[in-house]
Amino acid sequence: MITSIKNLFVRNWALKLLSLVLAFVLWLTLIPEEKIFSEKTLVVPLETRNLPVDLEIVERPLAVIDVTIRAPNRLLNQITSASIQAVLNLEKATISQEDYPLNPDMIVAPPDAKVVRVMPNKVHLKLDRSKEVLMEVAPATIGKVKDGLKIDKIELIPSKVFVRGPESKIKPKDRVRTSPINITDLAETAEFEADLILPNPDLRFTTAQTKAKVKVILVQK
Repeated sequence: MITSIKNLFVRNWALKLLSLVLAFVLWLTLIPEEKIFSEKTLVVPLETRNLPVDLEIVERPLAVIDVTIRAPNRLLNQITSASIQAVLNLEKATISQEDYPLNPDMIVAPPDAKVVRVMPNKVHLKLDRSKEVLMEVAPATIGKVKDGLKIDKIELIPSKVFVRGPESKIKPKDRVRTSPINITDLAETAEFEADLILPNPDLRFTTAQTKAKVKVILVQK
């Protein structure tokens, strides 16, 4: 009995091995290409959307995350980072929440591709209340006017502008300043146009007003 079983595997072993290889090749040939799947990981930009209008982001989350997708081999090489969207929905965000989960459901992938993993599985961001204030504009000058003259006053149009940003980033003593105006050897009253510069990069103008007219009025000493 044992000899018969042994002969079953040993007799014509080379022919049987060849048959096994041919059967495997035939299986690979007949199986539909779309049924052969592989995985790859892509670095994808993380977008934030639907931030409530009364909130501001003061500490931003990671700029990119790793997304692992599974797709048929015929499609996998065509899928790039540009083919995938990672969207963090902040519609229900609050000031008290600072950690937000990341999961495959928030990833938009091409048809026939499945998101199997997202790394990291959470991100940290910090929110603050949004605040708008009317902020004074302060002129900035460099140099000295011509001998025998002095600056009587400096007129600004506008003298105040509306500014918006996170509440914690707006200080009572903050002022919008102009870009430096060179008054070296200025001999008479003159007008200049200057850019408006915010006191903090987290702030922004709420109108299209980003320049000011500056009138430097001189008088005799």
